[in-house]
Amino acid sequence: MRLQKYIADCQAASRRKAEELIAAGKVFVNGEVVTEMGCKIEPGVDKVELDGKILIPPDEKVYIMLHKPKGYITSVKDQFGRPDVSLLTAGIPARLFPVGRLDCDTSGLLLMTNDGDLAYKLTHPKHEVEKVYIARVSGQADEMVLAKLREGVIIDGKKTAPAKAMIVKNWGNSASIKITIHEGRNRQVRKMLDVVGCKVLSLKRVATGRLYLGELEEGKYRHLTRDEVSYLLKL
Repeated sequence: MRLQKYIADCQAASRRKAEELIAAGKVFVNGEVVTEMGCKIEPGVDKVELDGKILIPPDEKVYIMLHKPKGYITSVKDQFGRPDVSLLTAGIPARLFPVGRLDCDTSGLLLMTNDGDLAYKLTHPKHEVEKVYIARVSGQADEMVLAKLREGVIIDGKKTAPAKAMIVKNWGNSASIKITIHEGRNRQVRKMLDVVGCKVLSLKRVATGRLYLGELEEGKYRHLTRDEVSYLLKL
């Protein structure tokens, strides 16, 4: 699609005005200024910015990965006045909502979208999308702890599904454990670790399915790639 048409579809300017903005060097595509009228972009893949704001058509589906910091909630309202994750995606002109939960004290990978159908699929238990966490716990972790996690433990009166668990590193007075689950129960990883005698010092989600947090900085977000979106839609 021609760049000026995309700008018009985003209701940011008429096509003629869009051409003037392009010529004036005020439009960026994937972080690079564009001044050529013949520039074509692919909606949903290329990022178009005008005056520092990302342009998105009203009906376009948006899929992003956010590195949620500790201290932010994933719900819209909070009786304690804590900040919510929408503040971190204010630069996106679309109403996004989190896919699943990530409690206030947990950091890491959080998918956000305006695609309600996809959000439902990803959070439905029958799809069993794996989520990977790194937990820093007090004390030493051993194979007995891992065995209990792998078998499943009782939390809130119900046994959890078996988890994958491994020790990343043991320090003198703490340890790092990698734990993979596919359920989405409230504060599940923290409760599981508490049951096996591990006090959680910090908890971070590093992957959801085949999507990895990687080097994404805390508090920042990125749009999912075409391949990542395709993978999610096929689940």
